[in-house]
Amino acid sequence: MPPHPYAADAARERNLQDAADAGIALAGLYRLHALSLIRLAYLMLGDRPAAEDVVQEAFAGLYRRWSQLSDQAKALQYLRTSVLNGCRTAIRRRWPSLEVIDLHPPAVSAETAVLAGEQRRLVMDAIRQLPGRQREALVLRFYLDASDAEIARLMGIRESTVRSTTHRALAALGRLLGDES
Repeated sequence: MPPHPYAADAARERNLQDAADAGIALAGLYRLHALSLIRLAYLMLGDRPAAEDVVQEAFAGLYRRWSQLSDQAKALQYLRTSVLNGCRTAIRRRWPSLEVIDLHPPAVSAETAVLAGEQRRLVMDAIRQLPGRQREALVLRFYLDASDAEIARLMGIRESTVRSTTHRALAALGRLLGDES
C-alpha cells in the first residue's frame, strides 16, 4: 500500500517542530550556561577565542543531535562533556603553544601584588607541566567544584580513578613547587 500523500508533510512538520523545540531549549541553555562553559574551556586552553569556538561547537553538536538525546534534562552534562572533549582535541592540535591563564585580579598593595603574582605564576607553570588528565581533574575539582561522580562522568573514568588522579596531581604539584610535606 502506498504511503498516504500527507505522510511526508506530517513528517516534515514534526521535524520543523523538533527543530523549533531544540532551538528554544538551546537558547535557554546558552543564556544560562555559555559563560561558565567558556570559562571552563578558557581554563583548559588559555585562549579565549579557542574557548569560545569549543563552546559554540558543543552547542552546535547538541542542536544537531537534540532529537537523539535520551534525557533532555541531561543537556548541560552533554555540553560539559562536549566542551571537555573539544578542549582535549584543541590541546592535541596545538600542544606546544598551550598556556594556562590565571584569572585572579591583582592584589591591593604593590608588594602583595608582586608576591601573589609570582606565586600564581609558579602554580600556573606547575599546572602546565601536569599530564592532561591530571590537569583536567584539578580544573573540574577546583574550578567547577564538581563531585567525584560528576568528574568521573565528564572524563569517562571511574570515581576511584578520579580520586587517585586528583591525589597524584596534587602530589605532583607539591613536588613541582618544592613542597616536601
